[in-house]
Amino acid sequence: MRRNLIVAAAAAAAVILLALVGGYVYFFSDLRSSPSTLGLSASPSPAATASTGLAGTWKVTSGSLAGYRVQELFAGETVKHVAVARTSNVSGGIAVSAISADGSGYAVNGIILTVDLSSLHSVDQVAGRNVTQRDGVVSRQLSVQQFPSATFTATSASVPGMVTTTQVDLTVAGKLTIHGVSKDVTASAKAQAAGDTIEIAGTMAINMGDYGVTPPQAPFVTVDPAATIEFKIVLVRG
Repeated sequence: MRRNLIVAAAAAAAVILLALVGGYVYFFSDLRSSPSTLGLSASPSPAATASTGLAGTWKVTSGSLAGYRVQELFAGETVKHVAVARTSNVSGGIAVSAISADGSGYAVNGIILTVDLSSLHSVDQVAGRNVTQRDGVVSRQLSVQQFPSATFTATSASVPGMVTTTQVDLTVAGKLTIHGVSKDVTASAKAQAAGDTIEIAGTMAINMGDYGVTPPQAPFVTVDPAATIEFKIVLVRG
């Protein structure tokens, strides 16, 4: 009986030691990495839109991504880790019309982008930790069963005509709806024509509290309420 108790105690101690080592690796090591912010294709193919123009209706297609970036601070650490989650389940579209006869400028109307929040998955890495466990916490905080999607809408935006031959900077004011709450936001982005597609990549800054969302909490980690929404939208004529 005594021998069995000793063996059981030794096994329990081993389990506790493994848990402590795993916790140390996760919370106190520098073995963490986060992907770069979403951006445009580095070397797009020649733009067919250069000859046909951008005017028309465009819809979101495959290759589009959206997600968030938030900073976590582990207990005992001074350098924050950037948690990143993304999804390819993005839908929506835009309407483009020329505002000059020579195609030197365009107006974009009816902008709507919808992101399926239930399919967000973590893409950063932390040694010794399955970061996808974070996704369940995020889903609960976002109440995705009740509010399964986030939507960005804007009535209009102006685009320089040279987007058919080079990258251009865009600033788009609109409304972002998350968790059933809509707030005014401004997206900073770059756009380019790439073959038969248009690519738009950018970010917008938000605060979780503005949308009634409490920052996810977990043992040994504090999550900033500030978040960056990032996106890369690929559009085809539709």
